[in-house]
Amino acid sequence: MIYFDNSATTKVHPEVMNTFVAVNEKFWANPASIHEFGHQTNELLQTARKQVAEILHTSSDKIYFTSGGTESNNLAIFGLANKYKNRGRHVLVSEIEHPSVLEAAKQLMKNGFEVEWIPVNSDGVIIIDALKGLLRDDTVLVSVMHVNNETGAIQPIKDLIAYIRSNSRALIHMDAVQSFGKLPVDFAEMDVDAITISSHKIHGLKGSGLLALKTFIEVEPMLVGGGQEYGIRSGTTPVPLAVCTAKAIRLAHDHLKSNAKKMKEITEELIPFLETFPAIKIISPSNSAPHIVSFSVRKIKGEVLINALQQKNVIVSTSSACSSRNTKTSHVLKAMHIQDEYIKGVIRLSFSSFNTPEEIDQFKVVFTHVMNVIKGD
Repeated sequence: MIYFDNSATTKVHPEVMNTFVAVNEKFWANPASIHEFGHQTNELLQTARKQVAEILHTSSDKIYFTSGGTESNNLAIFGLANKYKNRGRHVLVSEIEHPSVLEAAKQLMKNGFEVEWIPVNSDGVIIIDALKGLLRDDTVLVSVMHVNNETGAIQPIKDLIAYIRSNSRALIHMDAVQSFGKLPVDFAEMDVDAITISSHKIHGLKGSGLLALKTFIEVEPMLVGGGQEYGIRSGTTPVPLAVCTAKAIRLAHDHLKSNAKKMKEITEELIPFLETFPAIKIISPSNSAPHIVSFSVRKIKGEVLINALQQKNVIVSTSSACSSRNTKTSHVLKAMHIQDEYIKGVIRLSFSSFNTPEEIDQFKVVFTHVMNVIKGD
């Protein structure tokens, strides 16, 4: 099987799996327990937290382990907006955010906040002049993803940060679910206030991730109870998942350059190949993230191509796994004003460091055969 759907989820790294088994066998105590076994388990948890904090350049008490990207994004949106609402109740969110950000922002509107949407250009990149026109003195939060999950478009985060910092007191949340491990991501590199990371996008385990805050930034908790995770996320901390999250982050960080280079080489080989087909339009911008190639076949539904490739043991997806079973047109593609003849036929190829040159060669053969069969015009 050739698996090109890594933006939906990745195969668990063997070292992460080994860590999961080892921690479950040796450190299965409740880290909040006061006995020695609980203390040892808590020490392991705090070591994992410290390792992540060092990589992201923040303090350990600003790393909150969660169930993944959706919870982390919700915690960032609700937690930051409510904690700092004395600064204002105006929130800015880009049109192309993940549903876990968009829906959280819509919920804020029901709770008395005013939310406005930052438009993007035809490449799916935020229009900075539009942001400048929307930013206000009472803007409390701006949420922008680093890399779009459907197209791979990289957002001009540093330019956005520079303007926001110079012209407002707004906090900045960056969804780095699709960028961590492919691009440099940390608080020293980018002066944001909150960063979201999901483990299963970087060869970690599903059901785990984190929200990281810059030192001195605070959030209102969403889950209350026993006060775990410094009172921000109550509930017994799943130590094996937290430790594996740290392990996946370390592996992704340590091999960032080589992995990104490998994935970039794949995209640079496949884009010219795809462009040889007259019916295909490349959706991803030329300077997109190294691991995503989004394209569309004119007047052909994406599902048709997906099913045809699957019969040849090639796994790809439509524009987003979260909406692949939904018949509605992608909100990202609508925001980019993709032409009607292309908007239903978008396919996303997404790669990992586990993909091989042999798979690329096989994909070319299979894809050429499939295109000759479906005959997109």
